[in-house]
Amino acid sequence: ELKLGKKVNEGKTKEVYELPEIPGCVLMQSKDQITAGNAARKDRMEGKAAISNTTTSCVFQLLQEAGIKTAFVRKHSDTAFIAAHCEMIPIEWVCRRIATGSFLKRNPGVKEGYKFYPPKIEMFYKDDANNDPQWSEEQLIEAKFCFAGLTIGQTEVDIMARSTQAIFEILEKSWQPQNCTLVDLKVEFGVNILTKEIVLADVIDNDSWRLWPAGDRSQQKDKQSYRDLKEVTPEALQMVKRNFEWVAERVELLLKTKSQGRVVVLMGSPSDLGHCEKIKKACTTFGIPCELRVTSAHKGPDETLRIKAEYEGDGVPTVFVAVAGRSNGLGPVMAGNTAYPVVNCPPLSADWGAQDVWSSLRLPSGLGCATTLSPEGAAQFAAQIFGLNNHLVWAKLRSSMLNTWISLKQADKKLRECTL
Repeated sequence: ELKLGKKVNEGKTKEVYELPEIPGCVLMQSKDQITAGNAARKDRMEGKAAISNTTTSCVFQLLQEAGIKTAFVRKHSDTAFIAAHCEMIPIEWVCRRIATGSFLKRNPGVKEGYKFYPPKIEMFYKDDANNDPQWSEEQLIEAKFCFAGLTIGQTEVDIMARSTQAIFEILEKSWQPQNCTLVDLKVEFGVNILTKEIVLADVIDNDSWRLWPAGDRSQQKDKQSYRDLKEVTPEALQMVKRNFEWVAERVELLLKTKSQGRVVVLMGSPSDLGHCEKIKKACTTFGIPCELRVTSAHKGPDETLRIKAEYEGDGVPTVFVAVAGRSNGLGPVMAGNTAYPVVNCPPLSADWGAQDVWSSLRLPSGLGCATTLSPEGAAQFAAQIFGLNNHLVWAKLRSSMLNTWISLKQADKKLRECTL
């Protein structure tokens, strides 16, 4: 049981309460209510609170494990979760892959189904009285909003726009193994009152996106099935509820993957262990199992090929990383005898590195192993290979790109402020 403090906010589908015993956190309590058209249509749907809470908790867990900064802390009950207390930025960010819905009304002449590459980003100011008008970046910057001490300027707008696209692409990729097309997505951001940083906040549930199984609009499972009702009857509401339940059941699968994979690091000498440990540590950040082995293609080629056969024989997709100093025979020998990917990552010395690296770069014809000098780079290269078929690994890669971009953006802002 949590001791609830005062009600911080109440929306159409949720209530937010302070948590006196958990400073800096709030309880997000969902309601059994479904609305459309800024509550012009409003109905009670028994069980919706639990369905929405399950959906939001799974989605936020997926994003958080990938590395996206969110307000989500943990699921508390069937109908509520704990989140960091944020001052909400009153903007709905929408990311679209396929043109449909309100976009078609605002852009006559565009046919439904038009695809955006890259995804299209739009923003809408939260104002029920004026039906949430579309805003431009310039309007948001000129509004000079300030939340939890953070003024929303160009840097903050750019971070939210770039984050919206990354979040959409991670969820889009995560739904693909279930043959579901994520058509569009609505998200909101807030400023964490403790850390003063922008984080993904509010909820992401079946009200937040359009989801078409097999890319077929007629099979839509999202809230659009409620919006499209000509008349809300008990039978029609049950149909909508079944759609929401369908999503809640499958959203838990977003946290899993059927694809397995591992990295096997082969070192020519135990003296290279420190270099190899860096590769293993980096693999761990992507959720990829990594094993270390010692073998020399020069001094024991039969053992090298036996180890290769051992990993080929169990059916687990494998990327071999060859770590050999001086004359690298390990990577080329492996590449010439396996159909699995091989990456050279030689630990070059300061004295002979310029000469030694050519044994990794200048290979006989018919060999296709790559070479990267950074241990972290070798792990990332392996992750990119596995990410083709593993949405959880791909999500970590995509999130890492975003966080690197954000850190540079913030460093530039800080430097400019110091200069001024």
